[in-house]
Amino acid sequence: MSVCRLILLQLNHLTADLLASCDADKSADVIVMGEPLAEATHVKHHKKKIAFLFSAARHFAADLRKKGWTVEYAALDGDAPAEGYRDLVGAAVQRHDPERIVTFEPVDFRLLDEMKGWGAKFERPVDILDDPRFVCAHDEFGAWAEGRKALRMEYFYREMRRKTGLLMDGDDPEGGQWNFDHDNRKPPKKGLDVPERFGVRPDKTTKAVMTMVDERFTDHFGDVAPFFYAVTAKDADAALDDFVDNALPLFGDYQDAMVPGEPFLFHAMISMYINAGLLDPLVACARAVAAYEAGAAPLNAVEGFVRQIIGWREYVRGIYWREGPDYVNRNALGADRPLPDFFWTGETDMACLRDVIDVTRENAYAHHIQRLMVTGNFALIAGLDPFAVHEWYLIVYADAFEWVEAPNVVGMALFADGGVLASKPYAASGAYINRMSHYCSGCAYKVSKKTEDDACPFNALYWDFMARNEKTLRRNPRIGRIYQNWDRLGPDKQKAYRRRAKAVLDAL
Repeated sequence: MSVCRLILLQLNHLTADLLASCDADKSADVIVMGEPLAEATHVKHHKKKIAFLFSAARHFAADLRKKGWTVEYAALDGDAPAEGYRDLVGAAVQRHDPERIVTFEPVDFRLLDEMKGWGAKFERPVDILDDPRFVCAHDEFGAWAEGRKALRMEYFYREMRRKTGLLMDGDDPEGGQWNFDHDNRKPPKKGLDVPERFGVRPDKTTKAVMTMVDERFTDHFGDVAPFFYAVTAKDADAALDDFVDNALPLFGDYQDAMVPGEPFLFHAMISMYINAGLLDPLVACARAVAAYEAGAAPLNAVEGFVRQIIGWREYVRGIYWREGPDYVNRNALGADRPLPDFFWTGETDMACLRDVIDVTRENAYAHHIQRLMVTGNFALIAGLDPFAVHEWYLIVYADAFEWVEAPNVVGMALFADGGVLASKPYAASGAYINRMSHYCSGCAYKVSKKTEDDACPFNALYWDFMARNEKTLRRNPRIGRIYQNWDRLGPDKQKAYRRRAKAVLDAL
């Protein structure tokens, strides 16, 4: 067979439509896939994350073969494992001598820079195509951003609503307003009835991957079992149906809530499927909108869900690729404290952090408020080194690829980009966590206390963060009142807060 092209599908390219988008030919093209060691170890990714991606890729390759495609797959535990994508492609070039190489946009600048050198290395054309699975192309985002003083998601989101027609009533937003976020901040009620969530029993392929991951990546964070995530498009679609039918109706009300022992609450838990390619983001949005139109889910829930996908997800992608490879190294607030050991062990007396880290270790998952307002908030107000925090998030979550993770951490959680993404730092004291969770009642610290030895550490760290960064932040119009409150505390209380914060930080 004369091979026209090698088409590399990376671990996040598990979407058959990509082949149609590049006019792939079953009679002339070879699909190249595999499990490059570097993609599991350039940071020490969570065991469950590796198992999910490798198993999903094996299932996807098998499905393509059934459909008549020629697929060469280099399993890490197979006869010809690859160190990286370059080695994977290089071996296939040696075998087939193709006219050209085709792949799609990778997950980070690290891979993009490597791929840009492939043409010279392999002495043939290399096409790195735009990823058609996104609503907003890079040039479109650039055109929207050009000349704006601030790149705020809300205004970008409105453009995506208009473009897709989702939740639109002619030229106006459904329900008369674009954003129903003010309706989506209910604290959790006692006895909240949380639905049992969809899960998949590991099949033979997944079990083999789990065993391999446990044996080869012993020093990586997290637990590979129990494993219940979907690894096929069919099961990812079933997970979406489960969310829409059983959790979406209350997703809006309680999307900011946190309950010990209920890590999933009413969240969709489909971001890993969308980011890996098993689930189409617009299909997910359309199904949620159909539930609203059928009277099965309220507008505040559906709008919040749609906003996360065509608003936030598309927006952070635009920010990442626009800001460039130095984005992950930004540190606008000069934070330099090392990451505490308890981010890996969960061994802390702070109940909220202990629970979120334990859940993360077990599931490679925590919902967005746990990420932003517990681990992210602590990292922000404790002044943890942004790059170390960025790498932690990239490691521990199954849906974390750098293009989506870095803006959420560097920009949203840590304000390390100086306000490119967020208009203010999302810093909070223990009062927020107490209001939006059930953590504080079971904590060794007292959220009602401020500067005593048993006071919630978030309380003193919050004010210490404001004091440390006063020169940078006092001018921010969104937090001016906070500094007015700080001034009213007076010198004695200010010193007490800072003494308590120093004791907390020294103990890390």
